[in-house]
Amino acid sequence: MECTNSSTVVDYSKIREILQKYNYEKSFLIAILQEVQALYRYLPEEAMTYIGENVEGLSPATVYGVATFYAQFSLEPKGKYEIKVCDGTACHVRGSSPVLSAIKDTLHLEKGKFTTKDGLFSLEIVSCLGACGLAPAIVINGQVHPKMTPQAVTTIIETLMKEERA
Repeated sequence: MECTNSSTVVDYSKIREILQKYNYEKSFLIAILQEVQALYRYLPEEAMTYIGENVEGLSPATVYGVATFYAQFSLEPKGKYEIKVCDGTACHVRGSSPVLSAIKDTLHLEKGKFTTKDGLFSLEIVSCLGACGLAPAIVINGQVHPKMTPQAVTTIIETLMKEERA
């Protein structure tokens, strides 16, 4: 059985497989949520409800509470390319603000939006990437890009856009 939320179709059989992998144990809730998020690039409400209703000792409210407590989880769809821009002290002092502006301009992000309309890119501003010596740094899908400049980040994003069109 499947459920549709705007543009996401939740495949309950895949969620059941994840729950079975963890023996429906509530102690594995974070791992379960991580796998569901990897599947959809966010946590659909229907998926969280299903988990809460099918794991003994949990409720949909508990699942939602865990999902909103940890910053690693998203309740909104993320792009195929997740860009994290460090705005910690070292990165900020070394120019993360112009890099961030270049990303927003290149992606044509609307004010208050962090994912492109086509769902290809998501932008997140983080306090620290733990790469202060490489400042200003960004991370795209887990790959660190050190000593960023507005020109360099624009080139990286435009290259990814071209690859997607090819």
